[in-house]
Amino acid sequence: MIEIAINLHMHTRHSDGTGTHQDIAEAAIKTGLEAVIVTDHNILVQDQEGYFARGEDSVLVLVGEEIHDNNTERRNNHLLVFGVDHEMADLSQDTQGLITKINQAGGLSFLAHPIDPAAPKFNQGDFSWDKWDVTGFTGIELWNGFSEFKTRLKSNLTAFWYAFNPSRIARGPIPETIMIWDRLTAAGKKIIAVGGSDAHALHANLGPVKRTVFPYQYHFQSVNTHLLLPENLSGDLNRDKSLIYDALRQGHAFIGYDLLHSSRGFSFTGTGIGVNAVMGDEISVGNGITLQINLPRKAECILIKDGQPVKHWQDKKICSYSATGPGVYRVEAYQPFLGRRRAWIFSNPIYIRE
Repeated sequence: MIEIAINLHMHTRHSDGTGTHQDIAEAAIKTGLEAVIVTDHNILVQDQEGYFARGEDSVLVLVGEEIHDNNTERRNNHLLVFGVDHEMADLSQDTQGLITKINQAGGLSFLAHPIDPAAPKFNQGDFSWDKWDVTGFTGIELWNGFSEFKTRLKSNLTAFWYAFNPSRIARGPIPETIMIWDRLTAAGKKIIAVGGSDAHALHANLGPVKRTVFPYQYHFQSVNTHLLLPENLSGDLNRDKSLIYDALRQGHAFIGYDLLHSSRGFSFTGTGIGVNAVMGDEISVGNGITLQINLPRKAECILIKDGQPVKHWQDKKICSYSATGPGVYRVEAYQPFLGRRRAWIFSNPIYIRE
């Protein structure tokens, strides 16, 4: 399969970001991404999809939407919507109805920043998801770069420090979000995990210092979603959009913190008698499945089954495990960076059924 790297969940001047779609495209080209998905708040920006080129390089810009109900006090329960060609924000007050309509339109929906703690010192509210009775959504945003930053905002001093040292922020998805994902998948639901930057390229005044906090280019070299496609992108908008959204729908994806080291080349596969699976696939356990993990470089690697570690490797590049029973199997990889153990790769699961 063909691997591409995309960044999703970002904002422009059409909502609360500071840049344009052209700015985003140029930043994505500089970082080597194949595609980005722009998601402004409660507005589907028209006529911005397509390939943007700079010299011999190009990037595919797709446009989705981040929908939430502005009429509630908390303004939480944000939903990322992809692959729908018309405005859906007028359904924001009925979250289940919104998800149902998205599915009927052939789109995808991801719960944005399911755990998103408040940072009251900086007028940032708690926008965590709390409508856990909804069904039918495609997946969740497991790792949100901006939500993780909010967990570091304890004082003006720490905000100033991280604004000038952004590479020290990321350590991994918020643990509570991981627990929610594992609980949902262990209950038999296929829930696709993606990583999102939640990029705004915010302009901030830090005392006498003016600075763009986390420019788009910084985000695009950090937490990305890598997709496995059945064929190369062709340069045709509709065909390539379909390839990307199909990969997301199937969960043929993993999350990579590419600032640490490039995660390109990672693979997680399952092989049995007459069956082969990649991330996102469901297969029968049969007489057993051999799970194979290939890392781009040596790292700490953990195989998770139904939310619990079942095998732990240190300083390994290739790992294998014989699964003899059903379960939801996924991979986490970690690397030391700037004095800390930091998350590097989170795979989507291989679902081994009876």
